This record gives sequence, structure tokens and C-alpha cells, in this order.
Amino acid sequence: MAQINLLPWREERRKESKKAFLSTSALVLALAAGCILLADRVVSSQIDNQNARNQYLERNIEELDKQVAEIAELQKRRNQLLDRMKVIQELQGNRPIIVRVLDQLVRTVPDGVFYTTLTTKGKQISISGTAESNNRVSSLMRRLEASEWLANPNLDVVKAAPTFGDQASDFNLTVNVKAPTIEEESGEG
Repeated sequence: MAQINLLPWREERRKESKKAFLSTSALVLALAAGCILLADRVVSSQIDNQNARNQYLERNIEELDKQVAEIAELQKRRNQLLDRMKVIQELQGNRPIIVRVLDQLVRTVPDGVFYTTLTTKGKQISISGTAESNNRVSSLMRRLEASEWLANPNLDVVKAAPTFGDQASDFNLTVNVKAPTIEEESGEG
């Protein structure tokens, strides 16, 4: 029988298998490194893209914040102008009322009474003056009560004023301003 030596063939086959395994391992390792580099590039490009979007949004947010600040400033100015306009309109609207009230104060003063000071606070007028007698002060209060522009006279202080006469007295009183209703004004006129 012939003897066949199979060892070199097996050894060659092992070398080829080892070579194929190493080349396959090197190829798999190269593909894995390529995939890792590709994945790194993709993730890096996505991060860069997201950072660019974030910067774009931040710039637009800054611009919008500036616009919001401008709008808030404009609204503040608008409100200030509206407040000024309201004050001016109130002053213009109250101008005839003030004239009428002063006219009523003059018309209600009886003989023997004169005012020394008039002060207003809101819709209340404080009157200080001197009268020849207490009857004159009572007459003044009745006339103020009867006035269509004045209401609720309230006498605060009455004290003797001997420099103006034996029965003379100084007085302080307050009276409220009221606007007559339309019916009262039409009846006046």
C-alpha cells in the first residue's frame, strides 16, 4: 500500500485558514473602524447642524426680545399719553363746572358775610370767612343747601371775631360740589 503523507496538506490548509481568518478579521476590523468613523461623522454633522439651528434660534430670540422691549416701551408711552389725554379732557370738561361753582359761591353769599379763603380737595370745598352775626352764617348755609351746584354744607368752627364788631364771628365750613341733573338744568333756563 502506498503511503500518503497528509501532514503538509493539512498544514497548508491551516495556514490558508489562518490567513483567511486574519484577512477576514482585518477586513471586519477595517469595516468596523469605517462604520465607527462614519457614525462619528454623522453624529458630528448632526450636532453641528443642531448647534447651527440653536444659534439661529438664539439670534431670532434676541431680535424678538428687542422687539418685545420696544413694544413694551411703546405701550408704556401710549398709556402715558392716554393718561395725559384723560387729564386734559377732565380739565376741559370740568372747566365750566368750576366757573358755575364759583358763580354759585358768589351768588349764595348774603350781605354781611365775606370769604377769606377757599380751598378745594376733590369735590369738597373748604370755606373760611367772617360774618357780621351768627344769623348771617345760618343764612349762608341755607343758601348753599338750596344751590343746585353745592350740597351738604357742614359748619366746622364758629368763633367770635371782635375786631369786626361785637356780634362778628369767624367760621369754617365745608360744602360738596355736585353737578345738577339734566332736568334741573333745563328747568333753570
